[in-house]
Amino acid sequence: MKKIFLFVISLIVLQSAVLAKGMSDMENTSTIRLIYPQWQGGNVASILPELTPEDASRGYILGADLLNFLAPETKNKILTVPVSDDINRVEENGILGYKEILKQTKEALKLIEKENPDKIVTLGGECSVSVVPFTYLAQKYDNDIAMIWIDAHPDITLPEDKTYNGYHAMAVTAIMGKGDKKIISQLPAKIPADKILFVGLRDWEREQIKARQAEYGIKHLSSEDVSANSSKILEWIKSTGAKHVVIHFDMDVLDPNEIIAAVGVVPDGMKINEVTRVINDIAKEYDVVGLTVAEPMPHTAIKLRNMLRQLPLIK
Repeated sequence: MKKIFLFVISLIVLQSAVLAKGMSDMENTSTIRLIYPQWQGGNVASILPELTPEDASRGYILGADLLNFLAPETKNKILTVPVSDDINRVEENGILGYKEILKQTKEALKLIEKENPDKIVTLGGECSVSVVPFTYLAQKYDNDIAMIWIDAHPDITLPEDKTYNGYHAMAVTAIMGKGDKKIISQLPAKIPADKILFVGLRDWEREQIKARQAEYGIKHLSSEDVSANSSKILEWIKSTGAKHVVIHFDMDVLDPNEIIAAVGVVPDGMKINEVTRVINDIAKEYDVVGLTVAEPMPHTAIKLRNMLRQLPLIK
């Protein structure tokens, strides 16, 4: 419980600081909170044996709701992307749940473009929830965007790899404009490899992905590289010349010895205070226009919910 409490407090501090800066940068700046409970991109049931396949697959929906519940109250408009809860996903074009993901991509973009915000805080959902808001922001700021992807994994799988069909592992390649043509054609812009930095990366999963990162030329920093301070990240951002920054925070970057908040449990991750310090250090120096918190898998909450459903008089 102490670890969960610590994480909740850190999340509130993190979002309060970044959102507060977003509101104070300029009086006319508009910020939205986007609740994006997309779960279809995660093919995770096989690695969460303690949960039923349905609970594991759709756990991201509850995760997104909990993030919104735990986050500080906001005066900004809150928008929710409508997401199907039909468990019967079908693989098409190398992507599991392809039709749903394509439809939800269009719905998310429609919501955002109608509101036309200057800044977006996205609470997911699996990793692909950053694809639409980040490409929207890249277009809005004329590609003057640097992207910090805080994650244990690089998420540069392609549909044609035929090794893993979860779209959340294709999120960065989609943002780069690579992948399924129909999905990519819906996106407003793309962010090039030289404007992308992986932070906390420690699991490439297969040599093909490590080789692809080298081919693309995407730089990365390990958990150790940023454990003491954020200077290497700030130096990299400065080298890009970008004035605006979008930040993706995948919760599996966190060290499982401190807290297990996501699906991934790769050892030697970043500490909670390191992640919040990194993000706030960036926000002090640059205009953070997009922040995503993704991949929440609330194992304990799912079990408690199922327990409550079995008790009399509660319904």
